[in-house]
Amino acid sequence: MGENYMREEDVKLDAVRARFSNVLKRHSELAERLSRDSDKSIFDRLQKEFEAARASQTQELILKGEQWNDGLLATIRERVHMEAERKAMQMPGDTTQLPIPFHDKITYKVGNKVICCLDGARIGIQYDTSFAGESCDLYHCVLESKSFLEKMTVLEHTVPFFLPIREAENEFLSSNAIRFIDHVGDLLQAYVDRREQVRLIKELYGNQIGELYHSLPYHMIEFVIEDFDSKVTVSLRYADLISTLPTGVSVLTWPMHQSKKSSDKIAPHLKGNGVGSHPIPARLTYAEDALRTMSLPEAYAEIVLNLPQALQDMFPHTCST
Repeated sequence: MGENYMREEDVKLDAVRARFSNVLKRHSELAERLSRDSDKSIFDRLQKEFEAARASQTQELILKGEQWNDGLLATIRERVHMEAERKAMQMPGDTTQLPIPFHDKITYKVGNKVICCLDGARIGIQYDTSFAGESCDLYHCVLESKSFLEKMTVLEHTVPFFLPIREAENEFLSSNAIRFIDHVGDLLQAYVDRREQVRLIKELYGNQIGELYHSLPYHMIEFVIEDFDSKVTVSLRYADLISTLPTGVSVLTWPMHQSKKSSDKIAPHLKGNGVGSHPIPARLTYAEDALRTMSLPEAYAEIVLNLPQALQDMFPHTCST
């Protein structure tokens, strides 16, 4: 009777797991669509505007270290406002060329950022993200101010809605515009890095991974490794949205005693004593250490390489021989 009850519970659990997996799949598809298609018309328009600004440039300056400073940003602001004032002074249909205060059209490249002077007293920042040396997504942020002396505000952007750009604007932009610009770049690059790490383990090890859940910014990640005699759950938490390595790591394992894979291997005298009924999860500390110090794909490879021996040491009665 007890054995039949356990079988019925297994069937119910499998049904719940199947429904939950379907929910996770739909969540993942929705998250991807929202991330890709959100404000697509704004992206297309801004991308064309940035391309036009870079095409008309007479010079591109690559800035390093302290060259990217408040004085330079003030110069950029002065340029865009003087150009806007010059155009405002020109009457419609007047072909007279007014004096141009700045003859050069300069764009500035700082790390993964390209800064352009846009029409209408606007400053545009394009963020070029990458992963493993390959280019990934482009993002934009446009700043404006009513006059050179007034504070700048975010006019529009293509930053994913789940990243806190408005909080960063309120915290940094009025007091330290450079810090704001750099912080948004850090947010975007870290998000893309975490996202691509998850994409890569799904691509390389998808046949070993069961349920996989992640938050929209990928700062909470959970998945299950099922291709072994024991089930392994991995839970990752990142301290903040600019982190690419997790600080909160939990890796637990316990025998898959109720599956066909191992139920027949449990010795009769062990059934009902923790191994055959409700085993206590064990921590895989070597796996936790790997996840704290390596990228997710590297850590996963390290975990899987050493997992059979670790499981054999922990559960000698339930692992395959």
